Amino acid sequence: MLLTPTFLRKSLTLLGAPLLALLAQTSHSQAQPADTRIPAVVETALQRAKIPREAVSLLVVNVDGKTAPSLAWRTQQPMNPASVMKLVTTYAALDQLGPAFVWRTPVYLGGPVVDGALRGNLYIQGQGDPKLVLERLWLMLRRLQGMGVKVIVGDIVLDRSAFQLPAHDAAGFDNEPWRPYNASPDALLINYKAVAVNIAPDTGAGVARIQYDPPMFGMDNQQTLALAAPNSDCGDWRSKMQLDMANPQRIAFNGSYPASCGDKSWSIAPAQPERFAAKAIEGMWRELGGKLTGSAHDGTVPQGLQPAFQLESPALSEVVRDINKYSNNIMAQHVLLTLGMQRTGVTNYESARQSLAQWWTARLGNIEQPAVDNGAGLSRNASITANGLGRMLQSAWVSPVMPEFVSSMPIVGVDGTLRRSRSKFAGSAHLKTGTLRDSTALAGYVDGISGQRYVLVAMANHANAAAARAAWDALVDWTAAQ
Repeated sequence: MLLTPTFLRKSLTLLGAPLLALLAQTSHSQAQPADTRIPAVVETALQRAKIPREAVSLLVVNVDGKTAPSLAWRTQQPMNPASVMKLVTTYAALDQLGPAFVWRTPVYLGGPVVDGALRGNLYIQGQGDPKLVLERLWLMLRRLQGMGVKVIVGDIVLDRSAFQLPAHDAAGFDNEPWRPYNASPDALLINYKAVAVNIAPDTGAGVARIQYDPPMFGMDNQQTLALAAPNSDCGDWRSKMQLDMANPQRIAFNGSYPASCGDKSWSIAPAQPERFAAKAIEGMWRELGGKLTGSAHDGTVPQGLQPAFQLESPALSEVVRDINKYSNNIMAQHVLLTLGMQRTGVTNYESARQSLAQWWTARLGNIEQPAVDNGAGLSRNASITANGLGRMLQSAWVSPVMPEFVSSMPIVGVDGTLRRSRSKFAGSAHLKTGTLRDSTALAGYVDGISGQRYVLVAMANHANAAAARAAWDALVDWTAAQ
């Protein structure tokens, strides 16, 4: 098992930063030569994938840093780690904020409640909660109704001013603005700015019925879609539906849906993301039977107004688990921005990156700094060395937040983004994956059959990087066999 017994947390806490610094110094001063030979099984897999050895960076080293690495290949070369960069963001957050840290979203009543009617505006102030998902929005509005509010005689005013970010082009990264991973951070982030399109075939009627969550006020989304020809295979059902986003007020489809697919769900980021919170909140409020005489729109909370209640997010440890298990980009960006907000009071990427850089220096000394960009790895500019990432993972292993950090990573062959891994040692490793066009990476911890534990880092930057999965599986197996 990779998890540390609970009783170790107290002793690790007492040791604290001095132990982490000592580990970094000890590991950095290793004089023993590393084995630079790439294992034959890994080399063969890379050759099959047509990825040259000069395009990869590999590190396998004991987690305690007391012995020379088993493998060290181009470990000083900065590489794009893709989503593996989330390990840097999440460890920094756990270390600085603590696993129990929560975000709070205050809700204000701008007038008295008389006979079920709020005589004034309802104010909701976003504070960066990265997991204000559909279910929790429902709970927020139900609590409001539990306070006797059935009608809002006024507006729903959404205060999104806590984040000071430039305008975001959702199509800028890969020209696919409807993909949720391209959504931008938002102080009032509702359901990751994504609509769940739930599809259910009705063979009797010859159509697929479509339901949208959350219900988006003012949008006229398509409700049914013709079924494909009988006996059509499921295949790439999303492409067969032919998504049409030409009208910003409508999610539509021009194709058909194979009945053989059964029920499916597809997350889509609709147009006008800056209006997502307003449409989602008003839509949910009205679906719950609430009435609104005005509209939902952006604004600010009046000075001096006290919140009626605050909706509390899940703990950071749960958020980090979602980020690393399922590689959630927008949640990772929110966590990075929160580091800047907590340290400087300013919520933008510059302050966030400065905060992380200061933390890195305090924890790891002069070990080469990563270029984190947005903290999620969804970037062509992010970079880190295998040596730097390896040292960080060694530091995390002896930190008080190790249990939360390690358990947040996918377990090879079991869950998360590694549930389909073909490793022969299923359950033997906690590893974070990363994939972009031209970049593939893997990093984390591996249990060897000898009882030793290892830090593993593997990164490939090449046009054929997507084909590196077999090489990474081979590297995990080679490490676990030690």
